[in-house]
Amino acid sequence: MTHWIASSNRDNQKILDAKHIWGGVPKRNKTLMQRVKPGDTILVYVRQEKEDDTILPPSAITSAYEIVSEPYIDHSRLFVTPPPQMGDEVFPPYRMKVRPVAVFAEPPLEFKPLIQDLTFITNKTMWSGHLRIAMREIPDEDYRLILRRAGVEA
Repeated sequence: MTHWIASSNRDNQKILDAKHIWGGVPKRNKTLMQRVKPGDTILVYVRQEKEDDTILPPSAITSAYEIVSEPYIDHSRLFVTPPPQMGDEVFPPYRMKVRPVAVFAEPPLEFKPLIQDLTFITNKTMWSGHLRIAMREIPDEDYRLILRRAGVEA
């Protein structure tokens, strides 16, 4: 079993919670998707965003899911429109079905206090660069640490 951290925005995270479909992986990450298997787990990281001049809640881990299907391609419009640099690509075509392991209580687990203790974040100053891809593998110890800090049995 592999543990992943998946980067999302709050709108797509709500779709994930409602539909139990993770779809945060663009075409350019095809080789990454070939490594994802049923039984793997995903921690959902939501970025801090701005709306007009208002800064929304801080970046956080909101939930944990188990992957229950092989990755598949789906071109239907389900998720929020992609950033402009992705062109006309349906966002995103690689998806997988998931089941909830834990949806963290409100407020979700704020991410910044975790940074110093997470081993996958090697640059503690420029930490956000570690989360710029749709999904990245994380060590078991980091996965368990995040669940413990969220008050969830690992």
